[in-house]
Amino acid sequence: MPKGNNFNYTHSLFGFLGGIILLFLIAPLAGMFLSVTVPELFATLEDREVGESIFRTLAISALATAVASIFALPLSYILARKKFPLKGLLEAIIDLPVMIPHSAAGIALLGFISRDSALGSLASSFGLNLVGSNVAIAMAMAFVSLPFLINSAKDGFAAVPVRLEQAAETLGASKLRVFTQISLPLAKRAILSGLLLMFARGMSEFGAVVIVAYHPMTTPVLIFDRFNSFGLSYAKPVAVIFVAITLILFILLRIYQKRKC
Repeated sequence: MPKGNNFNYTHSLFGFLGGIILLFLIAPLAGMFLSVTVPELFATLEDREVGESIFRTLAISALATAVASIFALPLSYILARKKFPLKGLLEAIIDLPVMIPHSAAGIALLGFISRDSALGSLASSFGLNLVGSNVAIAMAMAFVSLPFLINSAKDGFAAVPVRLEQAAETLGASKLRVFTQISLPLAKRAILSGLLLMFARGMSEFGAVVIVAYHPMTTPVLIFDRFNSFGLSYAKPVAVIFVAITLILFILLRIYQKRKC
């Protein structure tokens, strides 16, 4: 009986502490939603600038995630399967965008794509200016969010039994075929989670994006611009709409992920 009481007390304490954290997460969002009136929401939904920024944000983040995955998944597989010198340093470099201030990441990217850089000069020779473009936004989103995809996929590949890959190779399958038909499907759940995390992190990015491309505006930049120019009451409806859309989107993506896995 004492053990049962101790168990109940422990779980009650955990529930109380967890409830405080949930309140901390939910209360600010609930307060923001409740502070915006329905007429304000409809007026904001009719604002063309808001609609364009939301579409731009979701589309660029999705495209950046898709393109980056082509390069990130092979790297994740190598990190999961191979041991080589300075591997720990490489993994630390991959995690660096998570740790550094994203304004610093934006400054670094700005120097990388400016007209004075090799990449910027190459783009200029074709009549393109990367700074202030959708390409710059995609690069900023990918830079800060890639670690989530790489690390999640790496864990997924590491969980795939090596003996299955070796058995397929023994039967004559090429390494590429083993990767596409065994490793990828078995690591699918972790890869989908990584893609979802990268997409989410990318579309919410502000610090790096605002430095490389204030215009065209993504929704986080638009929210900041309206807050800075007109105040909190003008920025809140945009924030509420964006949070609501992303919440619905992620619920649907999670349902899809569970059905696929």
